[in-house]
Amino acid sequence: MRGLPTLAPWGQLVRFATVGGINTLTFYACYLPLRRLLPYFAAYTGAFALSMVCSFLLNTYFTYRTRPTWKKFLLFPLTQVTNYAAQSVGLVLLVSWCGLNTAVAPLAAALTALPFTFLVSRRILRPPAQNGPPPARSGEPV
Repeated sequence: MRGLPTLAPWGQLVRFATVGGINTLTFYACYLPLRRLLPYFAAYTGAFALSMVCSFLLNTYFTYRTRPTWKKFLLFPLTQVTNYAAQSVGLVLLVSWCGLNTAVAPLAAALTALPFTFLVSRRILRPPAQNGPPPARSGEPV
């Protein structure tokens, strides 16, 4: 149909999921050595922060192929809030309503949260194009 926004390209969703896997590995690669030097929660926090920076850069350059900005960087943690909320709701629904095993439910909840997190990250890292022609630069003809 004309005039309706198109869904995100499947390639972006696949790249987003790939970055999620890389991000998980990055987290553990940072966490394991840090926990030998720091208390476990400090190691967890440090690894989480480092992996979030890595995720931001990978999603900016690889997933959405756009340039990073400080504004995007500061908004990026909202993707983690969305992910946590969607996974939490999914977990409760899968265990309480569907009777799914508590060992398997978090994995299923993570998969169900993927589209929500993807949409929020896409909105932050690749905002919609502004309508109208781009502003003229000084020295360029209008």
